[in-house]
Amino acid sequence: MLPDELLDHQTLLDETDWASLTTPSGTGASLPTALARLVDHDPGTRAAAVADALGAVTHQNSIYEATMPVALYVAAVLSHPATETGEHGQDTDRARHRPTRAALLDWLGSTAYDADDESVAAGERSCGREFLDDCPEVRAFRDLRPVLYCAVQPFLGHDDAEVRAAAVTAAISLAEHPALARQRGEPADRARDPLATSTDRDKRGRVLEALNAWGHDTSGLENTDDLSVRGLRTRRAAERASWAGGHAEEPPF
Repeated sequence: MLPDELLDHQTLLDETDWASLTTPSGTGASLPTALARLVDHDPGTRAAAVADALGAVTHQNSIYEATMPVALYVAAVLSHPATETGEHGQDTDRARHRPTRAALLDWLGSTAYDADDESVAAGERSCGREFLDDCPEVRAFRDLRPVLYCAVQPFLGHDDAEVRAAAVTAAISLAEHPALARQRGEPADRARDPLATSTDRDKRGRVLEALNAWGHDTSGLENTDDLSVRGLRTRRAAERASWAGGHAEEPPF
């Protein structure tokens, strides 16, 4: 059963049967300890937990059974005070590292992108129309997107530019869900700010791709690299379409 609203992070931690869930390397038995450290008071501990907890369910752009409860937990701790800062607090003289919250938002956005419509279409080209039936984990994550979006939305106007940009990218990936069609206006409007400053080609591509799909004119937002990437994707899409007419397997790229 899908949640109607996000549960408290501690409830998610305590009431999930982590050991029964699959991960790239086995089961999620070790996840509760790693996830709990995402809200540790020590910033260094949180930084290590981001790698340990999220890395445990991240492998080759795939979705696993444990991905869903991890995503719900991450969404639930986005508003936790501990995630506000990075490895060094803002009250020190040392350079402030990226806020933990931005790293969590990045992971949510990347995972949503790995389960988007284009990924499903690629799966169907390779495995047939039954792809989602054969990959229930992907379907389950896609169904969670409205709940996850509600957790991300409050950070679209966050004071910290890194958090704000990460939230916009995550929100745009999550808002592909049909139930969120009416909510797409806010992340689309907010996207202009990070696009004006970001040099991350991957994230820029995700955002521009979604905006184009939603009917927005992005010509004034694209830089030279964006145009190059778009041209490459167009050529590859044409090659896949042409190739699909006479073969039954994915091409070697």
